[in-house]
Parts: sequence; structure tokens; C-alpha cells
Amino acid sequence: MAGKRKRKNGAERPGIHPRNKYADNTPDFGLLSSLYPSFEPYVFYSRDGRPKIDWTDFNATRELTRVLLLHDNGLNWWIPDGQLCPTVPNRSNYIHWIEDLLASDIIPATRADGDVTKGFDIGTGANCIYPLLGASILGWKFVGSDITDIAIEWANRNVNSNPHISDLIEIRRVDAEGTMYNVEELHNEGRFDSNSTNARDDGRASTVPEPHLGVKKSYNGPPILLGVVKDGESFDFCMCNPPFFETMEEAGLNPKTACGGTPEEMVCCGGEHAFITRIIEDSAKLKHTFRWYTSMVGRKFNLNILVSELWNVGATVVKTTEFVQGRTSRWGLAWSFLPPSRKIIPSHKIEKNNLSFMLEGLQRQHSAFHVLQSVESYLANGGVSCKLDAAAFNVDVTASKDQIDAIVKTETHNKSEAATCHHELNVSSSSSSSQPDALRFRISVFQQNPGTLLVRGTLHERASSIPGLFSLIFRHLEEVLTHKFHPGKVLAGVPSSNLEK
Repeated sequence: MAGKRKRKNGAERPGIHPRNKYADNTPDFGLLSSLYPSFEPYVFYSRDGRPKIDWTDFNATRELTRVLLLHDNGLNWWIPDGQLCPTVPNRSNYIHWIEDLLASDIIPATRADGDVTKGFDIGTGANCIYPLLGASILGWKFVGSDITDIAIEWANRNVNSNPHISDLIEIRRVDAEGTMYNVEELHNEGRFDSNSTNARDDGRASTVPEPHLGVKKSYNGPPILLGVVKDGESFDFCMCNPPFFETMEEAGLNPKTACGGTPEEMVCCGGEHAFITRIIEDSAKLKHTFRWYTSMVGRKFNLNILVSELWNVGATVVKTTEFVQGRTSRWGLAWSFLPPSRKIIPSHKIEKNNLSFMLEGLQRQHSAFHVLQSVESYLANGGVSCKLDAAAFNVDVTASKDQIDAIVKTETHNKSEAATCHHELNVSSSSSSSQPDALRFRISVFQQNPGTLLVRGTLHERASSIPGLFSLIFRHLEEVLTHKFHPGKVLAGVPSSNLEK
């Protein structure tokens, strides 16, 4: 659902959402500095005359966020030093993706026409960015929750500084005193009785079904949804920008940006996977209290695992998308327990024209460009035609069946696997002799969290390719890069495929 941009070769890639204010016009730092004197000291000009800012300067990124919210959304905003500073275009993408989910017919609307859309922002932070954007752009109502005094204080300040939307946003404190929160006790106390019927905001009733047997009984840390959502409340959606990391050292490894962030915002035991799993556990209890549950995800590897967990706990619909901002990718994960309007079949098939894998555990000296050079070297040594575009971080490849056959046989050390791969190539060739014997694809590299890159392969012309050939060479490319940059990792043998969006 995320917006698409055309690549130079005509293929599409995820990008900024088409309804995002910055889809066609990126922020003009020069114009902003002339209109807002407080921003001018942070703007400098490159040799070609382009205005820039220092992304490693927290004061510069905070001031940019402030002037963008004021200039483009009419919002007054500020956060104290050290708090997480959000990027406005990226956060707007998430808002518009949820707008798409709510507008789709996959899960029928549960509110009457004219009712205001109501969302819940888990961990809204001092910046309170999602409620502010959702209320100002779309007129949505929000409850934003958090656990620290400073987050509650500044979120309320940011809401009250915008009286034109302040009535739409409630900031709710989460009791963080207890380190162990037992969800079963809430049911025993009758707060979320699985056999009771809860009143809804629209006057209708919503029954909360029995919890799924696979849900854990308790988890460490303060409550997330259970115990925070009040009796009788219902929401159209929840959203979350979870703590991505397990330690602050891991969170601070990227030397190219300075977005701030406190331990409460950046870190939790088990990282994003553990935090989102807790949301899933709560959602399996609350079920129909929310039409859509959503979260942002930082790592593709975690996304695949979380999707499987959602099917296991009985979600009726699971959707994903990709948010691309510059050279950074994030993913959106959404699910529901409401009956879908049409049958949803989980897809586990590899999309032959679009494959990807995560390259993790990279040392500081290994950049995306080093990986691209290794891709070019690996393929060029086999006689394959490669064109590296360092500015766009991709390599365009044209290869024949014989060239790939030679690479596979040379690089494969396991004889049984070599025989299998060779058989696959022969079968592919015999079953598609009428197709041109050339494979054209692109390898792109995206920066993820520090020490992690996303390597994506995109087939240019699926109709003219030999079936199975693209996935075969991409699988071997994953093995080569992983062996070189993360030799301690054991591969499952097949690269992760893009999930159905």
C-alpha cells in the first residue's frame, strides 16, 4: 500500500506514500532557512549549491522537524534534549498507510458513517508525533500512552500548544511500577471477560472472544494495551514505533544520524521482536476492541517471524508494507481478528521477481558500497555483465544461463547440492527453450540498523527469464556475501522472500 516510485529502468520500488506532502516536493532547506531564522544557522551549501544540514547534529534535526511541522502542518512543537526526534516524512507514511487500511474493504468498517476515526498510539513519546499528524491531517481522535514523566509532560505540552486539535488527543499515563504483568488476572477480575459484551462508542456491542491457547500468561514490563485500554473502549486502530534495540550501545552505532532517544524509547529486553510479541499477546486477548492492530518493524528477519506468530494466534488478516526513506527501510505490520470480507490465504510463495535477505553482523568498516563491490566482483568473475551505480547503491546485471550455470557449479562445494542445482538449471532450460536465454536483474543494498543491510534482487523482465534461474543465483549470492561478511551465520539454504503486501 505504500507509495511507489519508478526506477530508471521502469520497475517500481516502495517509496514515499503518494498522499504524503513530500511525495513530489522534498523539503527545501534553503527556503525554510529564509522563512525561519532559527533554522538558518543549521543550513550550509555543498559545492554544487545544494542546501544541506548536518544529520549528526541533534539540534539541526530537531529544528528541521519543528519547522516542517509548523510550515506544512501548522503545528507548534518542541522536545527537550535527548528525546527521540522523529522524521516527519517517514511518520507521515505510516499515517497514510493506516488510512489505506481503514479505507480498504478487507475488514469492514465497524463505525457508523460520520463517526470520527479513533486511534491508539503505543509509546507516543515526548514528541507525540503520530497523534499530532493524524489529528491535523485527517481529523482523527487519538489516545497516546507512555510511561515516563518527561514523555507525559511534553506530549501534553505539544497537544496543548495546538488548541485547534487539542480536543482530539488524550495522553494517558501507563503504570510502570509492576515489572510483571499477568494478563490472566485481568480476565479473572472481569476487566476483559471473554464471555461478556462490551459497549462500543457507536452504541453497538462487541464480544471479546476467548483468548487463544498459544498466548503467554504474563510478560516482563509495564502493560501495553491490556490494563491501558479502558472498559468499553473501542478503536479503529493502534500504532507503534517500538524500541528497536536491546542495548543503547546497539542503538548508538550509526555515526551518520543523531535522532536522540532515551533508553525507554530505544531499548527493551529482547528488542523489537519481544515488544511487538507483547502487542500480539494483548491483541489476542482484546481481539475485536481494535479493527486493526499495527506496528512498525525495523528488521525484515523479525517481520517474517512475527507474521508466522500472528497466524498462530488466530489473526484473520495479516498485511505488511515497506517504508523507504532515503537509504533506510522499515516495515509496517498490520493484523486483525475481525472476520474479513473475503477469504485471505496466507502466502508463503517466493515471489520470483523480487527477492531479498538481511546481511547482519557487519563490522564498522564494511559499508553498503563494500557489499555492492563484492556483488559486482562475484558476478563479473563469472563473465557476467555488471554495471555498478554507486550513487544509487545498485548493480544492474545481465547474464546468460550458461554463465550462471558456470558460477553455480564453481561456487557450490557440496556435491549433492551442485547436482540438484545443475538439474534445476537443465529443467528450467528445457521447459523454456522458447524464451530468450538472458537474465536481467538488479541488486540493491539498503542501510538498516547499524551493522545490518538489506540486499534486494529485482528481476527486470520476468516474462523473458528462465523459471527458477533468478532465485537460484540470488540464493548463491546470499551464501557468498554471508560467508564473507558474517562467516559465523548458518543459512537455512533459501533466502527470505518478500511477503504479500
